[in-house]
Amino acid sequence: MRDPDHATLTTVFPKRRRANDTAAMRTAGILGAGGYVPDTVLSNHDLEKMVDTSDEWIFARTGMRARRIASPEQATSDMAAAAATRALEDAGLAAQDIDLILVATVTPDHMCPSAAAIVQHEIGAVDTPGFDINAGCTGFVHGMSIGAQFIAGGVYEHVLVIGAEKLSTIMDYEDRESCILFGDGAGAVVLGADADGEILDCHLGLDGSEAQTIWVPAGGSRLPATEATVAERRHFVRLQGRRVYRFAVSKFCSEIEGLAERKGIAVSDIDWIVPHQANQRITEAAATQLGVPMEKVVCNIEQYGNTSSASIPIALAEAVDDGKIQPGQLVALVAFGAGLTWGSALVRW
Repeated sequence: MRDPDHATLTTVFPKRRRANDTAAMRTAGILGAGGYVPDTVLSNHDLEKMVDTSDEWIFARTGMRARRIASPEQATSDMAAAAATRALEDAGLAAQDIDLILVATVTPDHMCPSAAAIVQHEIGAVDTPGFDINAGCTGFVHGMSIGAQFIAGGVYEHVLVIGAEKLSTIMDYEDRESCILFGDGAGAVVLGADADGEILDCHLGLDGSEAQTIWVPAGGSRLPATEATVAERRHFVRLQGRRVYRFAVSKFCSEIEGLAERKGIAVSDIDWIVPHQANQRITEAAATQLGVPMEKVVCNIEQYGNTSSASIPIALAEAVDDGKIQPGQLVALVAFGAGLTWGSALVRW
């Protein structure tokens, strides 16, 4: 259902179908999760040698100590395939069991074909359809919503949703505002109608009037690559940090409150919040406004930085592996990013 005053879309999934209720829609849940990060670590101390910054300055403003950087021969699809393989193993499924592949990324291997096409071949999911989603840091939540609706509608049984980024390829390591924030990595989940848990609610939002708040100015059809655009360093990410901060805190809070309101629960009933790992100060400010203790928020930004669409599935997979998230618990996912986009999902694990 669409909010008439904002570019948002909410999907409230029906209760699980009873055995004798053939007319009702099915619900989707998460069958398995997996993450992948490259071996190379780019620490704050490494960045001190590259730009005018310091470990203390970065940590105080972002909560980051390090981020992972993919090797020159690694592409986004390679990391996506690694995360997908781990998610499939966790779900106990083979690649051929997947009916649809969704890859959320702003750094695909090529403009054409899609990263999903390359991942499909790499994992051996022969003839499986798929496509990419470009929704900035909210891309993974978009993929969750899309995949869950394909399953709820009875079109597919199993959907592979991946968030993967090689953001180091679009970083300007002369710009200390942006280069300190981002890292590389991938995370994935397998959605299925036969899961023990279920996706209860998804909400997506977009405000295109703020498109230039976070963007890469050149390289598309509006401003194709030329000697001038390369010389002017216009193929790198540019962002307005203070504006992003205010937007992110606001959407973090409103999305979590919206999930709780639509499901008739209190925010305190949510067992875990897994946010997009944009900035630790954003997470702390939002948690304070919501009255949520940080002990209930999954954070790994200190080790990995901001991996855009990969950040939520990486954090989710780690929380499951660490035994934090347990069956039956309520888990809220919340993200915000370029577009400007925002989104959330409520999952019964």
